[in-house]
Amino acid sequence: MKHVKKVMLTSLAAILVASGCSNSKTSNNKGESASKDYKLSQVSFPLKEKVSLNFMTQSSPLAPSDPNEKLIYQRLEDQTGIHVKWKNYTSDAFVEKRNLAVASGDLPDAIIDAAYSDYDLLKLAKDGAIVPVEDLIEKYMPNLQKVLQDAPEYKAMMTATDGHIYSFPWIEELGSGKESIHSVDCFPWINVEWLNKLGLKMPTTTEELKQVLIAFKTKDPNGNGKADEIPMSFIINKGGEDLAFLFGSFGLGDNWDHTVVSNDGKVMYTAADPGYKEAMKFFNELYKEGLIDVEAFDQDWNTYLAKGKDERYGLYFTWDKGNITGMNDKYDLMSPLAGPDGHINVARTNGMGFDRGRAVITSANKNLELTAKWIDQLYEPHQSVQDNWGTYGDKKQQNIFELDQATGMLKHLPLNGAAPVELRQKTSVGGPLAILDEYYGNITTKPDDAAWRLGLMKEVMVPHMTADNIYPKVFFSLDELKKLSTIEADLTAYVNRKRAEWITTGKVDEEWKDYLAELDRLGLQEWLKIKQAGYDRNKK
Repeated sequence: MKHVKKVMLTSLAAILVASGCSNSKTSNNKGESASKDYKLSQVSFPLKEKVSLNFMTQSSPLAPSDPNEKLIYQRLEDQTGIHVKWKNYTSDAFVEKRNLAVASGDLPDAIIDAAYSDYDLLKLAKDGAIVPVEDLIEKYMPNLQKVLQDAPEYKAMMTATDGHIYSFPWIEELGSGKESIHSVDCFPWINVEWLNKLGLKMPTTTEELKQVLIAFKTKDPNGNGKADEIPMSFIINKGGEDLAFLFGSFGLGDNWDHTVVSNDGKVMYTAADPGYKEAMKFFNELYKEGLIDVEAFDQDWNTYLAKGKDERYGLYFTWDKGNITGMNDKYDLMSPLAGPDGHINVARTNGMGFDRGRAVITSANKNLELTAKWIDQLYEPHQSVQDNWGTYGDKKQQNIFELDQATGMLKHLPLNGAAPVELRQKTSVGGPLAILDEYYGNITTKPDDAAWRLGLMKEVMVPHMTADNIYPKVFFSLDELKKLSTIEADLTAYVNRKRAEWITTGKVDEEWKDYLAELDRLGLQEWLKIKQAGYDRNKK
């Protein structure tokens, strides 16, 4: 459920040069080459005689290495009469193997859960490796057509500037506007058990937070007689685990791509905002007091998770506390804080439940109708719900759903202490799919963790969101993407490096003028011009 992956645009050549060998396990099926031409047309499911298609995909290391062991795909084979021969890679190796297959010309019929960026899609289309699919959608995909009729904005987002559609999307609606579940990525989780033990109130200002963190460090709130508490931790420059939320007390705030839109439609770069500088000064104060985890600047997810499970954090950041410290009452969501001048703002994340490049059909495919109709099954409402979260009736492991036989509704089961992400990764298939808000209460229920997070968003975050809009999922042209990618390669690296440096050195005041000049030298003004043009085009 978590928001879509944030991957910097890069060329196939660059990926191939940078990638190394991997020992990650893959499925035993040999599905990389396209299947033969079955010369089938006007087909309906299930087929009278079973045929095979060859697909490439990815899955979590927690999932079976052969996707056909997943109950979702077993049922889909029964429903369609199509056996899929999968070439499956674990997610850590997938991009490398996917790119090698494309570069070698040994193409499967389709790539599912493809993780393609916009640049990738347009480059592959230009090189003739994938086919446009708008005609296939119109002729053979009634489930996807129904989604696009009910929510026409998605068709616009799927369509490139040349008028073609090159991929099938993942769509997951959970709330809308400011109340969308994607509106804020990094939630701040504070240890209320420690607050209560030390007789402290929930902080409401940045200064109060500083004093709370000092108490966490010096007053042994975990009661073990050791100074092993970590007042505040994060993973610098890593989306939901970054400390971006705290910037909102000082100005525009911040998010993973440093981009916000004013209410009069101006695109702005948060890392050039004067409030960004003031936030850095505050973080340096915390660092000098020893209140920031010394590993926050180089730790990986597993290290971050391990310390969270040991309940060593006073304050940390992530999408859902259930994935780190569990669904208990020991940690609670901290409200937005007033800065030194009383300023409060919650910067919205430029996220939405939409990923353009979730599946493609390759130019080697000789069975376009058959493939399109199979992919269309993934957009059937009950099927999409299972694709996204998992299934029901699995006798081998914990289920995500129970099926109400009377109504046909898929009802989310309690997680019973299981981490939401881990449980879903074992059985879901990732997409393409579409889940519209209208499905809730009809096709399925909202997951308990999602309903809970939506409630927190509405109660705690929304009242302090000053921005009416996010930066949308603009489909730039290949030329625009090349320019953005070239600029971002240096600009983002520089901003991220200074972000970490200033927290530890405290030199933001003396370096700020030169920093702004360097941002312009690296192409910030051209970047803003392209982003503004894309925003204006999208609004039309």
